Amino acid sequence: MLDLTPDTMALRVVTALRDEIVTMVLRPGDVISESDIAARHGVSRQPVREAFIRLAQQGLLLIRPKRATVIKKISADGVRQSRFIRESIEVEIVRRLAGNPHEDTAAVLDEVIARQQASSDAGDSRGFHLLDEEMHRQMARLAGVEYAWQLVADHKIQLDRVRFLTLGRTSSERAIGEHKLIAAAVVAGDVVRAEQHIRSHLGRAEALLTQTISDFPNFFEPNAGSAIAGPDEPSA
Repeated sequence: MLDLTPDTMALRVVTALRDEIVTMVLRPGDVISESDIAARHGVSRQPVREAFIRLAQQGLLLIRPKRATVIKKISADGVRQSRFIRESIEVEIVRRLAGNPHEDTAAVLDEVIARQQASSDAGDSRGFHLLDEEMHRQMARLAGVEYAWQLVADHKIQLDRVRFLTLGRTSSERAIGEHKLIAAAVVAGDVVRAEQHIRSHLGRAEALLTQTISDFPNFFEPNAGSAIAGPDEPSA
C-alpha cells in the first residue's frame, strides 16, 4: 500500500524537483508555481509548499512572498565549498581503503568502471553521472564508511549542477581514466598515489567552474567569477 502521508508526498516532490534542478531540466531563473507542481504530481498544494521550503533551505529555490518562486542561480561560492567538503572527506575515504583494501575491491571497482565506459560509449550522460556517483559510493562502502559518502552527497548539490552543465563524452572519458588510476592505486595498497589521484580528480572542479561561468554566465549569481582560487586550487 502506498504511503500517502503529507510528509511522504512532500519528500517525493522534493526528490523529483531536486533531480530536475540538478540535471538542468529546470534551469536557473525558471519560474515555478505551487499550483503547477501540485497538478503535475497529483498532490495538494500543502506538500508542495513544504517541498519548496526544503529546497529553498538547500539553496535551490528563491521563494519571494507574493511574487513568483524561481529556480535559484548557482552560487560559485557554494560550488567551491561543496568541493572543499567533498575533497576533505573523500581523501580520507581513499586513504582508508588503500591502507586496507577489501577483498572485493578490485572486482567491485572494475565492474563500475566497465558500466561507466558502456554509458559513455552510448552517450548516456545521465547514466554516466549516476555511475560516477556509484564509483565514489562504493569506495566509501568498501572502506566501511558509507555514511561518509551520504554526507558528501548532501553537500554537493551546487557542484552537481555545474557538472551536469558540462558532462559530455570528453569529460566522461577523462573521468574514467582518472577512476582507473584511483582504483589501481587503491588495489595496490599505495596510499600516497591513491591520495594524489583522488586530489587530482576532484581538483578539476575549480577550472570546470571557471569555464562554466564563462559559458553560462546567466546561470550564476552576480559576481560569480570574481572570487579567486585558494592557494591549493588550480586556476583556469
